[in-house]
Amino acid sequence: MDFYYNPLEKICKSYTGAVPRGQAVTFHILADESGEVNFSAQACYFVYFKDGNSASEIPMNRDDSGFSVTLKFNRIGLYFYYFRFGDRYFGLSERHCGKLCDDPHSWQLTVFEEDFETPDWMKGGVMYQIFPDRFYKSGDYPIADNKILRKDWGGIPNYKPNEFGKVLNNDFFGGNLNGIREKLDYLKSLGVSVIYLNPIFEAYSNHRYDTGDYMQIDPLLGTAEDFDRLIADAKEKGIRIVLDGVFNHTGDDSRYFNKYGRYKQELGAHQSPDSPYSGWYCFSDFPDRYDSWWGIETLPAVNEQSQSYQDFIFGKNGVLKNWLRHGIGGYRLDVADELPDFFLEKLRHAVKEETSDAVIIGEVWEDASNKIAYSQRRKYLLGLELDSVMNYPLKDAIINFVMSGTTFQLRETIAMLIDHYPKQVLDNLMNVLGTHDTARILTVFGGKNYSSKDEMARSFLSAEEREKAMKCLKMAVLLQYTMPGIPCIYYGDEIGMEGYHDPFCRRCFDWSRQENDLTEYYRKIGNIRTNELKMILKEGSYREIFADRYCIVYERKIKNRSAIVYVNNSAGKYNIKLRGTYYEHLSQTNFNGNVEFGAYSYGILTKMP
Repeated sequence: MDFYYNPLEKICKSYTGAVPRGQAVTFHILADESGEVNFSAQACYFVYFKDGNSASEIPMNRDDSGFSVTLKFNRIGLYFYYFRFGDRYFGLSERHCGKLCDDPHSWQLTVFEEDFETPDWMKGGVMYQIFPDRFYKSGDYPIADNKILRKDWGGIPNYKPNEFGKVLNNDFFGGNLNGIREKLDYLKSLGVSVIYLNPIFEAYSNHRYDTGDYMQIDPLLGTAEDFDRLIADAKEKGIRIVLDGVFNHTGDDSRYFNKYGRYKQELGAHQSPDSPYSGWYCFSDFPDRYDSWWGIETLPAVNEQSQSYQDFIFGKNGVLKNWLRHGIGGYRLDVADELPDFFLEKLRHAVKEETSDAVIIGEVWEDASNKIAYSQRRKYLLGLELDSVMNYPLKDAIINFVMSGTTFQLRETIAMLIDHYPKQVLDNLMNVLGTHDTARILTVFGGKNYSSKDEMARSFLSAEEREKAMKCLKMAVLLQYTMPGIPCIYYGDEIGMEGYHDPFCRRCFDWSRQENDLTEYYRKIGNIRTNELKMILKEGSYREIFADRYCIVYERKIKNRSAIVYVNNSAGKYNIKLRGTYYEHLSQTNFNGNVEFGAYSYGILTKMP
C-alpha cells in the first residue's frame, strides 16, 4: 500500500471520533514511497466540506512519514473529507481505512458543542427494560370497563383482530409498579443500575403508547405513591428509573383528543374546535380526518409547533419537570425521528434545567450522527438534543456476526460508531439485543421464521434448537457487555424467554421456569462489568488487536488498566502470545504466556500484577 489513513489511529487523526468545536485536529496520511507508484513529486491536498456546502482544498505539509494538516472547526455540524493526489483521490474504504480511487467516498467528522456533557452515572452500568404489564404482579388494582383483565398470567396475548379488523391491545395481565418494587433485589443481582420502563401513564392499551393522561400513573399499575416508593427503594439499591416519553402523539381515547367522550370533564380536540387542545392536532376534515402516527387513527399526531402543547410539556409545571421532581433518572424518547429539532432542543433545555444530570435517550434505529428524517439532516448528537440513542446498528451487527460467523459487519459498525459519535455519547449508548419492538433474541438465534401470527403464537424452539440458540445468546451477550455503551437486558431474555415480534415478544415473565444456567451467566457477566472491570468498561478506549473472518480480539483500556476480549466464532483454533500471567474472568482461569482460543469460545482477559 502506498498510502495509509485510519481515523481511529492517533498517528492518522489526533482526536479520535467526533470533536468539540474549536478543537485542533491533525490529519496525517502516511506515505510509503517504496510502493509501485512513486508519489514523491506529488502534492497532497486535504479536501473537506461542511454538510450542504461546497468543498475546499488545503495543501498538506510533507514530513518524513507522509502528509499532514492541522485544522480547527468553529461551527458545529457534520463535515466530510478525503485526500487528493493530482488527479487521484484517497477516500473512505473498509473499516474506515482509505484507498486510492477515482471517485472517493468521504470520511465524516462530527463537530459538537464544546460544553456538551452526558450523565456520568449511567456509564459502566447495566440497564433493564420492563414492559410493565408483563413483568410481575403484586396485588390487584381497578381496571376500566372497556379493558380485559386476564387471569392466566403467561397466556398468549390477544393478537387477533375484532370484527372490524382491528387489534385492540386492551387485554391486561396486571403487572404493576409494586411488582417491580418487589423484584428489585432480583434485578440488583443481575448488576442492574438503570430500569427503563415502557410507558406508565394512563392509557387505553396495554402498551400505553397511546397516552390518555400524561399527569396520571395508569390506575392498573398503581398510584403516584406506589411510583414514589419504587423510585425510593430503587435509589437505595443504586438503581435509577428512566421513563418512556411519548410526545409525538397521544391516544385518541385521551383527555386531550377525547374521541369517545370518556373524559367527562374535558372538551377534547375531536369534540369541538373550541377545545383548549384543538391547536395540538391537525385536522384536514374535522372531526374525522386528522394527522396520525403512520396513519394509525388511534394515535393522533401532535402538532409540536403548538405553543400550548410546548408549555404543557416544557413548562415549569409541565410533564417533563413534574416527573423529574419525583426523582426519575430521565427519559427515553419514543420515535425521536418524528420530533423536530427545535422541539428536541427545548426538551433538552427543560430537562437539564430541572435535573442537570438527567439522561435523554432517543429511539433512533440508524447511525444517529448523520440521520436524515423527512428530508432533514438531524442534529441529535451535536450537544443540543440527546445524550444517547438506542444502539440498533450494534444490535444488528452482533446478531449478524453470531449467526453468520463473519466479522465484517461487526467491525464496520464498531468503526462507524467510534468515528462518528462523541465519546460521551459512545459511553452511554443503549446497547440492546432485543426490545418490545423486535423478536426475542433467543427466538432470533433459533432461526425459525413464520409468516402468520397463528404460527408465531404456538411455535417454540425444540430442545436441540434451544440449546444451540442459548450458546449463540451467551456469545452475543459477551459482545453486548464489553463494547462501548451500556448493555440493556429486555426483561426475560436472561431466563431464555421466546417470542416473535409484537405481541409475542411481550409475554409475561415466567417466574416459575427460570433458566438457571443462563441467568447465572447474566449475573456473572454483570458482576464482571459493574465490579471487576467497571472503570475499564465504563469509559475505556476501544482498540482492535486482531480480526479475521471468524475471530475478533479487542482491547478496552483506561490509563494503565486494560482488558482483552476475544470471540472465536469458528470450529478452528487460535493462539495469542501474552507477556506475563493473565486471568480469564468467565472461566476464572490463569494463563501464562499463551492462550488458545478453542472452537466457538470467548473470554475476557486481564493481566495479573
